[in-house]
Amino acid sequence: MHRHWLSVVVLFVALVAVHVGRPLAQRLPASPATGTLYEPLDTLLDLYVRDGFVYYAALRGDRRRLDGYVDALDRPSTAAAYAAWTAPEQAAFWVNAYNALVLRTVIDNYPIRGTAPDYPSGSIRQISGAFERRQHRVAGRAVTLDAIEHEILPQFGDPRLFLALGRGAVGSPRLRSEAFVPSRFEAQLESVSAECPTRAQCIVVDPPANQIVVTAVVGWHEAEFSARYAGEGGAFASRSPIERAVLAFIGPHLFTTEQEFLARNQFEVTYGAFDWRLNDLASR
Repeated sequence: MHRHWLSVVVLFVALVAVHVGRPLAQRLPASPATGTLYEPLDTLLDLYVRDGFVYYAALRGDRRRLDGYVDALDRPSTAAAYAAWTAPEQAAFWVNAYNALVLRTVIDNYPIRGTAPDYPSGSIRQISGAFERRQHRVAGRAVTLDAIEHEILPQFGDPRLFLALGRGAVGSPRLRSEAFVPSRFEAQLESVSAECPTRAQCIVVDPPANQIVVTAVVGWHEAEFSARYAGEGGAFASRSPIERAVLAFIGPHLFTTEQEFLARNQFEVTYGAFDWRLNDLASR
């Protein structure tokens, strides 16, 4: 046990050492309306997130800063200013709020204990009502995580937002080690899109099996992805709207051999099972 905790401490010290001295200005270009609000979250993600995995034990020990950020989401000044923000400012605000609230939900219950048979031990899904019932105060409203994902974010008409959400799970698209900011929000979302086909948790193009396996996140948001990407389909016109949307979304980011596989149009598109194991760096 002592060796385990010693190794955890050493890991954390090493992670912090790598990032000490990296100026905040290099991480977070300012936004006139919202830049200051995001700085604490950017710092926390930079310290405690690596390749989508979170050092929850250390974050729990530094929870004062996370709590301060979450509290700032519902300051009267934040709620008053929100209506005047641009759409990118509002969208970035809600994505960051979601990701921060997931982090706090986990550390409020860490280490997670539960007996729900349908989910792995230690999963965020072992926290009763984590997504659908637990209320949070953001910008003058009471919201759940599900309300942010399924009611608020769809209003922006950009399904890439759903791939920017860290759900506290291994199967989720990668939680970034930085906050989303309006000044480069489009570039960040494009990075999310380009990364998706490179990660097995998001898309698997499998020529030997003659199939494309897509993250369940797309399945949860078929309407939004179809509306944005399905189009007329071209060579894929005979396929369903969601299949056309997936192919249009991933096509520009595939290798030449993978694009040739798509061009043959003889594959099956399926949804993969979502991996709800906790994205805990300490257990990686």
